[in-house]
Amino acid sequence: MNIVLLEPEIPLNTGNIGRTCVVTGTKLHLIKPLGFDVSDKAVKRAGLDYWKDLDVSYYEDFNDFLSKKDPGEIYMASTKAEKIYTDVKYDDNCFIMFGKESAGIPEKILFEYKENCIRIPMIEDRRSLNLSNSVAIILYEALKQNNFKNLRLKGDLHDRLLKASYLSDKNYDQ
Repeated sequence: MNIVLLEPEIPLNTGNIGRTCVVTGTKLHLIKPLGFDVSDKAVKRAGLDYWKDLDVSYYEDFNDFLSKKDPGEIYMASTKAEKIYTDVKYDDNCFIMFGKESAGIPEKILFEYKENCIRIPMIEDRRSLNLSNSVAIILYEALKQNNFKNLRLKGDLHDRLLKASYLSDKNYDQ
């Protein structure tokens, strides 16, 4: 999977998205201009110690991105789209692009990719969700459709530790 951020403005959002990309094995593509320096403490703080493991590429602008990548299947996330994000079938190597927080993806680009524009349903009269939340929602739908390929599907809950703790505290149910 590939997440593309077009001119992101808020370092915390990009840091959170970077962390999501690392834990899902997703490549992040950042298209300039960025509204911050990637060495910004806020980016690194949001990405925690994951940032050093991030598979990230940078591009000067959207045309530079297109010239260096053949995105093949690319979806454009926008509140202006007609299609809901769950109504499409995501290839395991597709690109999902999100626009900058203040304006989204320019309509000129959206019209070029009109058939691949997707949206997250929301109530009327609300502008949009937080960018990092939107990325997580759509990315996990794409991963789900691909059976969470290469992701760990089972956790390691060890109830023996919990039992010992609960047995020592007889009032744990209250």
